[in-house]
Amino acid sequence: MISIQKLKCSWHLTATIISVVALVSIVHLFLFPLAPSFDYFGVRQVQNSCASNNGSDEGRNNHVWENLQPSVALDQRFPIDSHRAVVYRNTPWKAEIGQWLSGCDAITKEVSVAEIIGGRSCKNNCSGQGVCNHELGQCRCFHGFTGEGCSERRNFECNHPKTPEMPYGRWVVSICSGFCDTTRAMCFCGEGTKYPNRPLAEACGFQVNEPSEPGAPRLTDWAKADLDNVFTTNGSKTGWCNVVPEEAYASKMKFKEDCDCKYDGLIGQFCEMPVQSVCINQCSGHGHCRGGFCQCDNGWYGTDCSIPSVVSSVPDWPRWLRPAQFDVPDNAHLTQKVSLNAVVKKKRPLIYVYDLPPEFNSLLLEGRHFRFECVNRIYVEGNATLWTDQLYGAQMALYESILASPYRTLNGEEADFFFVPVLDSCIITRADDAPHLSLQEHMGLRSSLTLEYYRKAYYHIAEHYPYWNRSSGRDHIWFFSWDEGACYAPKEIWNSMMLVHWGNTNSKHNHSTTAYWADNWDKIPSDKRGVHPCFDPEKDLVLPAWKHPDVGALSTKLWARPLDKRKTLFYFNGNLGPAYPNGRPEASYSMGIRQKLAEEFGSSPDKDGKLGKQHAEDVIVTPLRSGNYEEDLASSVFCGVLPGDGWSGRMEDSILQGCIPVVIQDGIFLPYENVLNYESFAIRIREDEIPNLIKILRGFNETEKEFKLENVKKIWQRFLYRDAVLLEAERQRTAYGRVEDWAAQFFQLIEDDVFTTFVQVLHYKMHNDPWRRQLGHPKKDFGLPQECLRTN
Repeated sequence: MISIQKLKCSWHLTATIISVVALVSIVHLFLFPLAPSFDYFGVRQVQNSCASNNGSDEGRNNHVWENLQPSVALDQRFPIDSHRAVVYRNTPWKAEIGQWLSGCDAITKEVSVAEIIGGRSCKNNCSGQGVCNHELGQCRCFHGFTGEGCSERRNFECNHPKTPEMPYGRWVVSICSGFCDTTRAMCFCGEGTKYPNRPLAEACGFQVNEPSEPGAPRLTDWAKADLDNVFTTNGSKTGWCNVVPEEAYASKMKFKEDCDCKYDGLIGQFCEMPVQSVCINQCSGHGHCRGGFCQCDNGWYGTDCSIPSVVSSVPDWPRWLRPAQFDVPDNAHLTQKVSLNAVVKKKRPLIYVYDLPPEFNSLLLEGRHFRFECVNRIYVEGNATLWTDQLYGAQMALYESILASPYRTLNGEEADFFFVPVLDSCIITRADDAPHLSLQEHMGLRSSLTLEYYRKAYYHIAEHYPYWNRSSGRDHIWFFSWDEGACYAPKEIWNSMMLVHWGNTNSKHNHSTTAYWADNWDKIPSDKRGVHPCFDPEKDLVLPAWKHPDVGALSTKLWARPLDKRKTLFYFNGNLGPAYPNGRPEASYSMGIRQKLAEEFGSSPDKDGKLGKQHAEDVIVTPLRSGNYEEDLASSVFCGVLPGDGWSGRMEDSILQGCIPVVIQDGIFLPYENVLNYESFAIRIREDEIPNLIKILRGFNETEKEFKLENVKKIWQRFLYRDAVLLEAERQRTAYGRVEDWAAQFFQLIEDDVFTTFVQVLHYKMHNDPWRRQLGHPKKDFGLPQECLRTN
């Protein structure tokens, strides 16, 4: 039933409530789509399934509460196999985790959750230069604007202060000899030219000197602007700002080849074709993407415009908010606020996502100077999706999945976890790319700048929300996606769960392992960083890195290639250090591990023409880039997983091509290693055992190799961000009515992916983390029988 209690508020607010209530009578018409969608058939359906899918016992696939046997412990109902694993949903888990998931996660029921739909207003409606957070009544201002109502301008210069020698200041990515858009520190041709909005980025606006000798590079003189050329209207000179695309394509006009379209939202040789920019979830159909920042429609807010306010249209609400019942709470003590409770059926765990000020996410996207930075996709002609090879794209993929997930809640009182969306992949990539992102106060360290961002986010949520202090932040989740993960997390947030790609426990490598000095964290003072390790397997989780959705690999099913088709015993292709041409010069690169591997088994000559001491015909260890990398992996039985500047993505490469991973990095966890049973599908070799590597691998019999390969085949989809890919597929289908090849291929995948695995881990932690047992369970409906609620 809908209950409206007596309100003491303005007639306008009362009218708003009446309008919302009037919509309730038709809401059930919109609870389900008229036509099936990817969301209906795809990953969301899999996530909401309650089948345990245990590979070891088909009879356990359809648990219901009535079938639980409280007198029989989970370890007896779900015994471990010969490799000390318990299989749940076709995947070998560590025994205790697999047992709990099999007996409890598989039978989770939906619970009723009161979702709070905010109604606070913002000053001057943010002056048209921002988005109103209707939960807090605070503006989220666009790049270049600030103040309570976004009415104040902020000035972001493109250039550092000039000197007699450098009239445009020292070099920086944003350096500009033309018109600087000081709202974003971006350079354009400006007024007075035929194409004022054409980018004039970096070398485009400066003189470029030809090579002094054959083979030498062309050098840009950052002290000398090339205005005579870039602003010319003479078609015989190499111009830019007045070049007509049609005439240039017809070779009727010359143009400066150092110029191109670096900024997002424009493509073509002359930036003549507008396309959509990349935003989080592309604003969920309730806003416009302005260079990376979602400008939401009236009644909507959030980083991706996915949160409705009380003035939004109920039929347009996202699927995860489709209510069965409304209630208007008593607001008698408030005069400027009204809210609704929408009671929704959901399964736990429930995740609350902080709507942080945009400096931590949207502004970083809106202000980026290179469209490939920070994102896992861009848009090309016709607004078609082009997926990128951006290894750090996992951060965006997971963020988008959580925001669109049925596990999301707007009610912090009901939440089991709290996600804090700081985009460190964008902070580090953009560090020092404009004067306002200078590293001068951070010893030139991108790691130090990143730490400061996370610390500011902590201060914000601690000040504006009540949730942090309840658990000292232990139910909060932060994602550190860069090379060394959470090594430089500020001490204030270390109690929280860290999502990383680099699980260095510091048990052996107790220092910064990157050879790139700007990311080194050893020099960060302990009063900022504390003395924590980079990774704590008791609370943190290593997630797979983003990999480009490869249609070819999916269609050829390289991951399923049988053992008898894999003729190479061991394979590793990557940078092997200074002993090889074009190798990384630093001796500390890869902590010397790749170099040791090459010394023993190198299959390509080094600078001295030497092969590895134990090189063998069926062993490939080479720095030479392969034109058939995926095919080479799929033709191998074992594949090396070794570090680079931190994590390297080799684990993902191995699994996705069906190769048994051979991990060589002591004390450093790989994706899911603290939750899945690695012995079932991988091999670990100690660093001091590298000389015995091939002898060890040849010691595995056919049965053991077949067993591990079969398990790799079962888990490979857990290394794909299929959920995020299908969200994009659904957006493309809805907006343009098309289904690309990549979408069709991913649509056919049905096993659990990264996001599903992440949720399963959270569900286990929610009932098994020791600190939660100490606090005791709050009075919530968990959708589980008492036997699954471990309170001691």
